[in-house]
This record gives sequence, structure tokens and C-alpha cells, in this order.
Amino acid sequence: MATEVTIHWQWRPQLLDPDDEMVLETAMNGRAEAIVTFNRADFIHAARQFDFKVLSPGEALEKVKIP
Repeated sequence: MATEVTIHWQWRPQLLDPDDEMVLETAMNGRAEAIVTFNRADFIHAARQFDFKVLSPGEALEKVKIP
């Protein structure tokens, strides 16, 4: 499932990898609770600053797992 997100605010630059900036902007503008990525290290600082979680794909699947 996906939800279209309109970018109202640009938060750049926040991350070491400029290619990850659009992911952060979309998450922040979409009020995401978490970013799911294999590349956790690049988002850890921003996660603390903007108060969201950074999850691995496995952790995300565990959270949505139906018993």
C-alpha cells in the first residue's frame, strides 16, 4: 500500500548521502513513524533529530506479522 505525499518542506541537507535526502523528506512530510531500510547507519542521526524509527526490513515485517 502506498500514500501519495506532497512535499511541503525541504529538510536538506541532513544526511551524509545526498541520494537519501528524498527518502527523509518524504518520510517527514508524510509524517512517517519509521523508515525501513538496509542502510540504517545513514538515517540514525536524523531519526534522533526528527523522532522517528529506523527499522530493518526484517524488523518491519515482524511488526506487521499477523499471528
